Amino acid sequence: MGLKVLYEDNHIIAVQKVAGDLVQADKTEDETLADKVKAYIKKKFNKPGDVYLGIIHRLDRPVGGVIVFARTSKALVRMNKLFQEKQIQKTYWAIVESKPPEIQETLVHYLKKNQEKNKSRGYDKQVKGGKRAELDYKLLGRSKNYYYLEIDPKTGRHHQIRVQLCTIGCIIKGDVKYGGKRTNRDGSIHLHARSIHFIHPIQDKPLTITANPPSDALWDEMLTLA
Repeated sequence: MGLKVLYEDNHIIAVQKVAGDLVQADKTEDETLADKVKAYIKKKFNKPGDVYLGIIHRLDRPVGGVIVFARTSKALVRMNKLFQEKQIQKTYWAIVESKPPEIQETLVHYLKKNQEKNKSRGYDKQVKGGKRAELDYKLLGRSKNYYYLEIDPKTGRHHQIRVQLCTIGCIIKGDVKYGGKRTNRDGSIHLHARSIHFIHPIQDKPLTITANPPSDALWDEMLTLA
């Protein structure tokens, strides 16, 4: 599957991450999404030598959706600052196995990461080593067996959405790491980075970049609710 570019200019480039892609290198040594974006820029602009690309944020390997990279060091510094100051608004979609307790709610948990298992656990109260995590969710609709949620994370913790939804009993379809009934055939989970909104780091204008989920019966139905 070729690279799908959602937005690009001289300073930033946004692409659609496919579930299974690595954003940056890990111990598997698999080709990364950053490598693919660099190759795209190199070919399109016939650039000699190495291509600069700054990694601003990440998505878990089984998650797809919009992701933004910096094409200049200036843009990277300013985008990092926007993230640090919580000036970036991200929206996710999730398809979960159980009905959430409320139609709309703010969740606050304290997440503690297990490095060996690459897994986090959520607690209702502060625990030693726990980091505060907050998100808003709302129920958009349901199918026969699943429920469709829109999520706006307020913090960026390890596996945050997956852990917080699991903690309230709303396990994401396909997410066996956090209690899912079964894997999805392609190894994905039904969590999708739907959109990202921020003020352009150089042009100082509002920018919203949106990515449609991959086509399957559940995602296609969710698109009709958007």
